[in-house]
Amino acid sequence: MRMVRRLRDGGIDDERVLAAFAQVPRHRFVDSALANQAYEDTSLPIGHGQTISKPSVVAHMLQELLRDRVPAGGRAAVLGRVLEVGAGCGYQAALLACLAEQVVSIERLGPLAAKAQAHLNDLGLGERVIVLHGDGRAGAPAHAPFDGIVSAAGGDDVPAAWQEQLAPAGRLVAPCGVQRPGVQPLVVIDCSARGFERRMAGEVFFVPLKSGVE
Repeated sequence: MRMVRRLRDGGIDDERVLAAFAQVPRHRFVDSALANQAYEDTSLPIGHGQTISKPSVVAHMLQELLRDRVPAGGRAAVLGRVLEVGAGCGYQAALLACLAEQVVSIERLGPLAAKAQAHLNDLGLGERVIVLHGDGRAGAPAHAPFDGIVSAAGGDDVPAAWQEQLAPAGRLVAPCGVQRPGVQPLVVIDCSARGFERRMAGEVFFVPLKSGVE
């Protein structure tokens, strides 16, 4: 709850996002030796040269994903189906599972995909979150369309496949390009009747978006 209070003090005011952070135990997604740092606002190593992102960055991205959005079609969750690119250890997927009816998370590193699925299964989220081992740049066309897409890796531009897999009124949140060394613009793309509308929503820094699988 101290982490949640820090998020609120830092400008996260969407109660749905804050409730998700209060519900998901971040320490269950990191090595036990790092558990005492799990609720600090810092990224932590998860192996294979990857990290679990800072809570404040994840919260900001989720808040942008939900901004001005309410449940539609009689569903209880804010969103229907969401795609996450870059499963990592599964933490953000668990948060998304608090906000969407189904989460499809894709990870290019096989051992991390397996680790993410194991973490999610341990928390009883295995039926609501599908972890795929695959090339995130291609998205997950077999599971499309998506009400939301969130990427935990940034490339020079947003892959066309992601936009193609957005549902009408869907939204994409992803780091894109390089503003200056160590800084990437966070891009929000809405699929509207007027086409794809893009806006910037702050600055972040993520690992590079790579093609292929390992």
